[in-house]
Amino acid sequence: MPVVAKLELKNLHVALEDGTEIVKGVDLQVASGEVHAIMAPNGSGKSTLAYAIAGHPAYVITEGQIFLDGMDVTEAEADVRAQAGLFLAFQYPHAIPGVTVTNFLRQALNAVRKARNGGVDDPMPVPEFRRAFLAQMDRLKVSRELASRYLNDGFSGGEKKRVEILQMAMLRPKIAVLDETDSGLDIDALKVVAEGVQELVGPEMGAVVITHYQRILNHIKPDFVHVFVDGRIVEEGGPELAEKLESAGYEEWDTKEAAA
Repeated sequence: MPVVAKLELKNLHVALEDGTEIVKGVDLQVASGEVHAIMAPNGSGKSTLAYAIAGHPAYVITEGQIFLDGMDVTEAEADVRAQAGLFLAFQYPHAIPGVTVTNFLRQALNAVRKARNGGVDDPMPVPEFRRAFLAQMDRLKVSRELASRYLNDGFSGGEKKRVEILQMAMLRPKIAVLDETDSGLDIDALKVVAEGVQELVGPEMGAVVITHYQRILNHIKPDFVHVFVDGRIVEEGGPELAEKLESAGYEEWDTKEAAA
């Protein structure tokens, strides 16, 4: 029976390098098999929260802690967090000229395998990697032509997002954080990407879906919805809360925060 993975944020405060506080005390627990949607208006700090969880050096954790499976990763480097099982899908994935999609994924996968094998090299045999890689490309409707191209270099928005989910499918993280993965996607690409994520969530993986709109949640069914305004979670509930936001917007919570 798979061991349940858990991401836990305790009173997390995050500031920019100049000291400006963006995230102002977040408590959150995410377990494998669960989908948590964080819904927030623009400028609320949701991307800052995502980057801080992943270990981006430009975001400073000034108070609180981040735990993964009980291990304190608050001060850990981004690669250590990734090897431990955290994954971040970017809102705007970066291009890496000179590194092909195939080479990038093979190196990343083998780094994770090494970390999970106690630091001992455990590379996936090339034929096995190729079979798994091509199977996932076909499932996610990623053109095989992209395999030999430089990562995200000249890719369309939809291609970048599909390749992000391809990475997730190959690396099999414990907890995946998706930062506005629906941004810039047309209806068909959104459906493919969302269904790819939904298939991966299960006994060995949980997901945090950060979004502004409810539309991606038509395909990724959340177990929990958290309304995030001005750096704080201001309300929590089930899928019905996302539907309320879709019809009423964020004005109710913006007004409450302004009054507070």
